[in-house]
Amino acid sequence: MSKIALITGITGQDGSYLAELLLDKGYRVHGIIRRSSSLNTGRIDHIFGKLVLHYGDMTDGSNLLNVIAKIRPDEIYNLAAQSHVMVSFETPEYTVQADGVGMLRVLEAVRSLQLKTTRIYQACTSEMFGSSLSPQSELTPFQPCSPYGSAKLYSYWIGRNYRESYSMFVANGILFNHESPRRGETFVTRKITKAVARIKHGTLDCVSLGNLDSKRDWGHAKDYARAMWMMLQHPYSADFVIATGVSHTVRQMVSLAFSFADMPLVWQGTGVSEVGVDAAGITRVRIDPKYYRPNEVNDLRGDPSKANGDLRWKPTISFEELIREMVQHDCEEEGYVK
Repeated sequence: MSKIALITGITGQDGSYLAELLLDKGYRVHGIIRRSSSLNTGRIDHIFGKLVLHYGDMTDGSNLLNVIAKIRPDEIYNLAAQSHVMVSFETPEYTVQADGVGMLRVLEAVRSLQLKTTRIYQACTSEMFGSSLSPQSELTPFQPCSPYGSAKLYSYWIGRNYRESYSMFVANGILFNHESPRRGETFVTRKITKAVARIKHGTLDCVSLGNLDSKRDWGHAKDYARAMWMMLQHPYSADFVIATGVSHTVRQMVSLAFSFADMPLVWQGTGVSEVGVDAAGITRVRIDPKYYRPNEVNDLRGDPSKANGDLRWKPTISFEELIREMVQHDCEEEGYVK
């Protein structure tokens, strides 16, 4: 008989890739989506008829309890979150309720319903490490620098508490930055590749960015969705860092994206006066201090040794392949629109 999986946040980047993976493996896939006056299912439209969707919200415990009671899933993947770091400074209370306490509501629903065989995956984040020195592993002290990182740290610890207190299968995936053409356009990687495409097609002159010296460990969301599934197939529940082990600066990412669109940049100036200039001498990238975080995280690079060994997981898509795919997708999309 097919396994039943419930994905919260199924309409997001990670949820869509995970849903595809589980369907390919023969699962019956349910998802929770928030009610909206406009359609927000673009990432899953191509598999819409194969899914069972339920309206819900991570801030509504009774709703989550009812959905889980109805489905009685074998596996729950809690991916729903307010996942934008900068936005978390503007909506800290909602971020904590959705990202932190939301996990508690899932755990309590499973515990109170006595679903003893249900396995739970919690999407944690490298932002929990914050200012800790890199590379960061499962043993690195947490020092979050944002409401988002702090909320996710609560979800991490409450997951461990329920694992140890009630013998529940709860796996925490501490995922470093992972991107794709399905990434939201407010996140810096997709903002950059969309800007490159628009500059290429003449609908935009220049893009403004924040700290170009920030270093991140970037992988492909499709690889990371596979890691989520592997954690729930493991003989015992544990915490795993999922990362490539290699970091790049935002500046390097920008340069690569422009080069893939045949618009190589030259960097001139320093600090907030630094600009990226194309071969014709036209400024294509500027710095705007409004995009700096109130509490900057400068260097995140994961050590995936435990996942490499225990799960036999390794990324299959390189950083260069990831950025090329995103640029090609956005150039084709912008070219079609034009």
